[in-house]
Amino acid sequence: MSLSAAHKRVLIAGSVGNFIEWYEFAVYGFMATLMAKNFFQLEGESALTSLILTYAAFAVAFFFRPLGAVVFGRLGDRYGRKPVLIAVLILMTLATAAIGLVPVYGSIGVAAPLLITALRILQGLFAGGEYGGAVSLMTEFAPPGKRGFYGAWQSLTVAFGLLAGVAVVAVLPLLIGDAAMSDWGWRIPFLLALPLGAIALWLRSGLEESPQFAQATEAESASVGATARAIVLGIGRLMVWSAAGYTYLVIMPTYLQAALHTGFNQALLIAVISNLGFAATILPAGILSDRVGRRAVMLLATFLLLVLAFPLLKVLQDPQNGLLIKAAVVFVAGALVGMLAGPGPAMLAEMFPTRVRYTGLGLAYSLSNALFSGCAGLIITGLMKQTGNADIPAWYVMGTALVSFVALWTLNKDDHRRPL
Repeated sequence: MSLSAAHKRVLIAGSVGNFIEWYEFAVYGFMATLMAKNFFQLEGESALTSLILTYAAFAVAFFFRPLGAVVFGRLGDRYGRKPVLIAVLILMTLATAAIGLVPVYGSIGVAAPLLITALRILQGLFAGGEYGGAVSLMTEFAPPGKRGFYGAWQSLTVAFGLLAGVAVVAVLPLLIGDAAMSDWGWRIPFLLALPLGAIALWLRSGLEESPQFAQATEAESASVGATARAIVLGIGRLMVWSAAGYTYLVIMPTYLQAALHTGFNQALLIAVISNLGFAATILPAGILSDRVGRRAVMLLATFLLLVLAFPLLKVLQDPQNGLLIKAAVVFVAGALVGMLAGPGPAMLAEMFPTRVRYTGLGLAYSLSNALFSGCAGLIITGLMKQTGNADIPAWYVMGTALVSFVALWTLNKDDHRRPL
């Protein structure tokens, strides 16, 4: 599928901020045990409690994403996609790098976890303004019949960001040793956001404004009530994508270590394989949705997640199964999430008029992630602690899949053919 130089730049510059965002979230998720040890291991508390506190700081950032979606979305719908996307990129990069500079709990006491939590809040706020603008820009630039393909690039950078995060976390201990990684090496992945952000800023500064935004009029705005209904429906449609995505792609390494006593390196390897499965299906699913519709592709993926969540987890839990079998299982799980992530951005963009698209799709996405991604580690770990049930991850995915299946059923079969 050939693209002009201008459209290639739109795809790369539009999605590069998403790469940095998910790289950082992956780094924090994959290093949850190290973050817990350095910042949340309070006196007299168990290691599991410190892990829960670590995930609580992880979750709180997601709850500020909707606020960021509203604040920056309104600016983006009023003044344009480009200036707001540049602003949130700079702010998000600085907040990420700052985490790498915070003194540990042993040095400054309770101020350490408070500072980490505050920076996570700022990250969530700024990241909330990224997704809506990037997807709006990319789908508004898309030629007719290619919105699924263009939007899928935004999801593909999620996979790239997660893979980059796990690669850095896996390679660093080999270079500097486990002791150094635990002591100071954990700071390096966060500080790497600075050069990544500089490259992204250079790419994004050369962007043109979305032609559709430039031509839009205030009369194209939807009513507050219609926008609110679309946001709620969007959350329902995204629920399983958010829940399954974080369960299989980010939380799984920690789950394997804490619940199944899997080694750190093997757990990270499994995370890499699940993310490779995720990456493998995103673009094909986006392209397929341009041909057969978003509804068919996303319903199929949701149904498969519903019926396979429990069997897949049981294979992982069986100590008789070797690494090859477990790798195949997580690859399939990641691939099913990719089937949702491919058509998902275009599906969201098609739900909102131009003058409220940045705000509307950004808010639907951020609320879904706040409730079902950001809380996934907290919910799964907390329920496992209370019940002792190692099957909680499967029940979590199945519950959200059931709701999303109903919401996705309401999609029109020909939305992909209609003008944006």
